[in-house]
Amino acid sequence: MEILKFIIKRLFNGLLVMVGVIVLIFILFNILPVNSARMTLGQRADTASVAAIEKEFRLNLPWYHRLVLYFNDLSPVSLNNVDDKDAPSYLNADEVKFTKLFGVGNISVIAKMPYLGKSFQTRRKVSEILGEKIYPTFVLAITAMALASFVGIILGIFAAIKQYSFWDNAILVMSTFGVSQPSYFSGIILAMIFGYYLSPWTGLNVRGSLTDIDYNGEVITIWKNLWLPMLALGVRPVAIITQLTRSSMLDVMNQDYIRTARAKGLSYYSVVFKHALRNAMNPVVTSISGWLAALLTGAFFIEKVFDYKGLGLQTIESLLSFDFPVVMGSVLLVAFIFVVMNIFTDILYSVLDPRVTVKA
Repeated sequence: MEILKFIIKRLFNGLLVMVGVIVLIFILFNILPVNSARMTLGQRADTASVAAIEKEFRLNLPWYHRLVLYFNDLSPVSLNNVDDKDAPSYLNADEVKFTKLFGVGNISVIAKMPYLGKSFQTRRKVSEILGEKIYPTFVLAITAMALASFVGIILGIFAAIKQYSFWDNAILVMSTFGVSQPSYFSGIILAMIFGYYLSPWTGLNVRGSLTDIDYNGEVITIWKNLWLPMLALGVRPVAIITQLTRSSMLDVMNQDYIRTARAKGLSYYSVVFKHALRNAMNPVVTSISGWLAALLTGAFFIEKVFDYKGLGLQTIESLLSFDFPVVMGSVLLVAFIFVVMNIFTDILYSVLDPRVTVKA
């Protein structure tokens, strides 16, 4: 029962965070001195065309009215003026698949998936655009985090076991250097060395996406284009996880229960991997889960460097073309992933460490 209350409380807190993010992002992109309708049509567009675009995208309404309608679009249960196609809150069933729950006069209460709007440039649904781009970015973030976690934990444990040795000092120097390198800088260096100078031997490309279309019109996966972005994105997490694992292991190894385990005659490696490692993993797990969400935003710069066609590159291109609905949808998606990962981390933290009590 306590764990259920704990989860409900975390979900409620996450909902409040998302509400705050929605308000902040909406206001930010609606107070910019940019005429989105004219940017969509071009500077030479006539007044009638601009007015039609403004009506289509609700740009002719006050910002606070559009904010209310934006919340209505995002809500899974929302209101809709089904019988009035000229109403600002009207949702076309061809654009948004919804189920009518009940009606009150001309207003219908409907159930639907969150609607992120349409692109200014292509008129496609934002959810479709992001749905196509999230897969390459998700694969990039997951593989980079898996590599960083494996290498970082192994190096951290080895450094802790060999404290003050040559290997410990060497690992600390390398991890400090890795922390100080921005991801985009690592990407440029890796692309130049392995994708350009050593390309005849590595077979890797300076630029390239995970997926492409072959001559038959079928989507193919080019795995070799994943290696350099993955390494560039994983450099800083490897360094941080290494330092965190080493620090946490050294702290745990000095605890009384570790000395008791040693006094009972348990082997050194049994004490390290069976007793110390589990308790030392709590801050590491927290860091890994936080970095997994952070890598989605870090991938924005990496995707630009390698022309890796994912969520990050799409967001940058949409921002440059003032396609604000796509940018807002991308930011909200990343914020949602952050919130979900934080909730998951809180639950996992209480499961891994029996000393942590769950309080609603």
